[in-house]
Parts: sequence; C-alpha cells; structure tokens
Amino acid sequence: MAKLLDDDYLKPFETAIRGRAMNAFARANQLTGGKTSLADWASAHEYYGLHRTRRGWVFREWAPNATSMWLVGDFSKWRTDRAYECMRIPGTDVWELKLPAKAIKAGDNYRLEMRWEGGRGERIPAYARYVVQDPDTKLFCAQVYESKYKWRHKTPNCAKHPCIYEAHVGMGGEEERVHTYAEFRDEVLPRVKKAGYDTVQLMAIMEHPYYGSFGYHVSSFYAASSRFGTPDDLKSLVDTAHGMGLRVIMDLVHSHAVQNERDGLSMFDGTDYQYFHHGDKGWHVAWGSRCFDYGKTDVIHFLLSNCRFWLDEYHFDGYRFDGVTSMLFWNHGLGDAFTNYGMYFNGSVDDDAWAYLQMANRVIHESHPGAITIAEDVSGMPGVAAPAEDFGIGFDFRMAMGEPDFWFRLAEKVRDDDWPMGGIFFELTNKRPEEKVVSYVESHDQALVGGKTFFFQLADAAIYWGMGKDQHGLEVERAIALHKMARLATAALNGGAYLNFMGNEFGHPEWIDFPREDNGWSYHHARRQWSLRDDPELRFKPLADFDEEMLKCIRDVDGAAVELVANDPDKVLAFKRGKYLFAFNFNPTKSFEGYGILVPPATEWKHLFDTDEVRFGGQGRIARGAKYGPGLVPWRDELVQQIRLYLPARTATVLIMV
Repeated sequence: MAKLLDDDYLKPFETAIRGRAMNAFARANQLTGGKTSLADWASAHEYYGLHRTRRGWVFREWAPNATSMWLVGDFSKWRTDRAYECMRIPGTDVWELKLPAKAIKAGDNYRLEMRWEGGRGERIPAYARYVVQDPDTKLFCAQVYESKYKWRHKTPNCAKHPCIYEAHVGMGGEEERVHTYAEFRDEVLPRVKKAGYDTVQLMAIMEHPYYGSFGYHVSSFYAASSRFGTPDDLKSLVDTAHGMGLRVIMDLVHSHAVQNERDGLSMFDGTDYQYFHHGDKGWHVAWGSRCFDYGKTDVIHFLLSNCRFWLDEYHFDGYRFDGVTSMLFWNHGLGDAFTNYGMYFNGSVDDDAWAYLQMANRVIHESHPGAITIAEDVSGMPGVAAPAEDFGIGFDFRMAMGEPDFWFRLAEKVRDDDWPMGGIFFELTNKRPEEKVVSYVESHDQALVGGKTFFFQLADAAIYWGMGKDQHGLEVERAIALHKMARLATAALNGGAYLNFMGNEFGHPEWIDFPREDNGWSYHHARRQWSLRDDPELRFKPLADFDEEMLKCIRDVDGAAVELVANDPDKVLAFKRGKYLFAFNFNPTKSFEGYGILVPPATEWKHLFDTDEVRFGGQGRIARGAKYGPGLVPWRDELVQQIRLYLPARTATVLIMV
C-alpha cells in the first residue's frame, strides 16, 4: 500500500506532517509516563462513576471548581439534608464517596447536587451508565443498573470489504413511535442478514435528551439511550447480531456535546471550561453545542476511556467517528472548499484534536485489534486514513462524502443526456492511494428534513401512484433503472467498504423527520415502511432483490478498477475489477447491439446478472448465463481482444471471467 509521504504534492509539507504525528506520540507518552500502554491508561470508566465493590459502593467524580457535592436520589427521598456527601480527595480535583452495600440498590434513581463559589446546580454524573427520563417531569436522572447479561457469541471476523447497513433503532419499525433494542434485534437484524450485509452501524446509541437530534447532541457519553430499552437489551442486540455473523459498530460523537447543563456536561462544575474551551471557542455556532478542549488531560482521559468503554462493555466492533472535520479545524470546516493542500497546513488545524484522534485510534486498535474505525471527514485531509506509523491519524476508513453529493447533483440538476461517464468513474475512484474509503450513494444525511431519498429524488410524486407491479410510467421506469445502476457502480468501485442506510436499498420514499413542534410531534417520517419492501405487488421489492444479488457479487470484488470504456456520446461506461466486468449503458433512449468492449488477452466471460432482469423489475432483454469469447479487432495500430455485448438503454450488466 502507498505511504502518505510518497505523494510529491505533500513533500513541501513533510516537516508539518511529521511534526503533527510526533506531537501525538509525545502527548501519549506524556499521559502514560511511558509506564503503561495508552489503551491501559484509557480506563477512567473503571475509576470514575458509581461502582459496586466487595465492600459496598464507591462513587467518584472529577469536578475541579466544586466546593461541595452530594449524591441525591430515591435513597434520600431526593432531599439534600438526607443525601450522601462526597468528599474531595486531598490534593486532587476528584470527589469520592464510599457506602455500604445496603445504602443503594439496583433501580434507584439519583443525581448530583453540587455547589461552587457563587452558585449551585443539579447534575447527572459524567460517567453515569444508565440515564432515564421521568415521564411526568421530563427531567433526566441517573439510575443504578447492574447488568445480568451473559454473553454467548464471539465477534465475527471483519470482512475484507465490509458491507455496512446504517440503521437507527428508534425508527427501525413501521409503527409511528419509538422502537426498541429488542424489536430491532428480533425484526430488523434478520432483514439485514438476509439482505447480505455483514456490518450494522447503529446511530443514536449514546444518551441524548432530544430525540430529534438524531443522537448527535450527546449528554451522557457512557450511557446507552434508555428510550430504546435497557443496557442488557442493547447487549442482547449486539450478541444476537454476532451469532448471526453480523458485526456491529456505532456512531461515536466526540466532536461536540449538547449544551444542556442539568443533564449534560456544559457548566458541569459551574465553569464553562471544565470539559470545553472557554468563551466563544467553546461553542459550535452552527450546531448550538459545546466544543471539547482536546488539550486538557482530564478531557482526553474522559474521551479515550469512552473509546474503550463501548468496546469493553457492549462488545461493539468499532466506530464511525462523527464530525471529524469539525474537530480538526478551528472554524469547524464551515465554508471551506479544501481546494489545495496548503489549507491543511496554514494554522487552521487544531493540533490537539489531531493528536486526540490519533490516540483514539491507537486505544481502539490496541485494546481491540479487530475493531474498525471510520472517519466522517469532508475535508479530505491527507493522513486521516493513514496508519499512525506512517504519520497518519490511523482511521481504517474515511467516508467518501463526495460520492452522494455527486449522485444527487446528477439526479437533481443534470440532464440524463449530459451525465459524464468518465466523471462517474473518476468520482467513484477518487481517493488517496494510502487510504480506504466507505463508498455510498446515500446515508441518512441526504434524506434529513429538506432532502429526499435518492429514489424519491428520481421518481418524485410518481412514487405515490406509479409503483404497482402492473404500472410502467416513464418517471418510475427511469427511477428504478437509475437507482439500481447508481448503486451497482458505487458498490462495484467501492474504495474499501460499501454503505447503505436502512430501507434505501428498496427505494424508501420521502425523507427523515423526527417529531418536533414544527411537524406536530409526528413520528410519520421517523420510521421504516417495511411493508413496501415485502409487498409482491409493489415495485419496491424488486429493488431490494437486486440489492441482495448485488451484494453477493460485491463482497468478492477486489483489486484496482480498470476503465475499459467511458463514452460520453453513447453514455456507456465499462470497467474491469478483479474477475468481474461491469458494463453500464446510461443512455436514456438508445440501446446498442454488439457493443465492443476491450478485454484482457485470452479471457472469456459469462453473464452473471444484470439490472434488466424481470426479477429486478426490468424487461428481461439480456440473455442470462450467456458466454462471450473475445475476437481480435484493430486498435491503435495493433490487434486487441474485444467482446461484444447487447446493452439496452439504462441497464447494467455484470460478467464474470471463466
């Protein structure tokens, strides 16, 4: 694999690249004192918070500015004068409380009452493992929870090219309500397995007060969201997935935190700078949230331990790090086009955040070698998905965020006759040589309020009246054809992994919108209409069936993609990858008989499947299982081998070498 500094364009910045990496290694050595591994040092979750010991209970909290602290709850009838007082450990900023076993019991709700110079406040402990909301007051509090779960299954090995099913537990069912971990385990996981995906990516696991934040305004970083069920329910979900051969990763939100004070970390000990930057720097102007100070040791301890916690406690198999661009840049990348390498080395990068991300990847990979990490980074910063030893941050994958933008721009703004064949191939293979990327047509981002699913973008209003099996309107025919072709091209040219958001494989309609005041607190768009996929009389089912067939092929695709044809006038694109050949005719009206495609010498090919098959909602115009032997044709003063294919309009064909 290529190395970061093999790139001649980065040679002028070699000193800066090496300097950032060395700074991260030096910071890690400073934290550990060279006496332990970084992964072992990242164990704050084993020290802070509430823990049962052989002698009873021990509770600890980091709160430098506090002058007094009490643990208040059911056990004190919520009265401070009956609460358990915590004491500051001499010479530290840590508060501690030790109690006999009978003082607290499982199911007790609790919180902190804290005082500081000039003020006081109620707080949920920063390391709380379980946080629940009172149905009457709507206030959150921590709850004592002792897991009884017994793990049954080992983690499956990671696929060479993971096929990732991005999902949200709460909107995983069809009814207009919040769905549960147990329902997702029993009803959605079997669908994921049957569909051919090998990795489930779960959103909104970390506790968040506002459901409509999609889980990205986190309040309790060590608590699994209780609106979906208990911690043991989540463990059962993960364990069941492992038993089915599915790996489970989750969104890890370390890019910012909710601004809530009572049930979040903001102003936790009465200061705005305990966990976050002081003043304006500590606020994300676009997101209305708080920005961590990645230069503070205790903040790093909190976050790095959080990286280990979810792997240790819930057996997750890795993370998609949210908002990496926002973390890396002082201006959060807002308004930047990132058009030249100099933009990464002009003082705009938070080097503490860069170092934190490298350390986070080290902790994850050292403590759980099979775990994977994915960076949601739109900046394209060199080194994000390069190994730490190669002066990179160390993510295993970077999200190819330009790909969905490209597809939606074509669908929305470019006439079919003007779609660029070479442009499609370039966009779907455009990545740095040392990195692997997660390729995708759409994630949840594209369909959030104000957007649409890709299929809805293509079909528009016809999706409501033209999806019957006996209906064949032009708008729907176009949408069905291009939906399959875009997905096949993206999956076939994936740069390391492929991702789909749940339901989009069968063309889920409309958009995603969580209950809020503006929509009358409706759950109508915060669910998945699986009945559309299951109904044999609707044309959503063939789209899902095609996706299932596509994944059987894609997981076996390997090697560099070789462009064979990129003919803009004809609208034909063909490429070879490994033992597969993919031929696309994006022409909206013109079919081609005997279209010539150059192939490697002495190779024969067999039809594997195509988008036009009747079972996939097509017209069945291509002979299934046909074999194609090459013939010699003159090309550029030499004889080359060529096969000739029938390429109907708006279809794609997959051949396999025999």
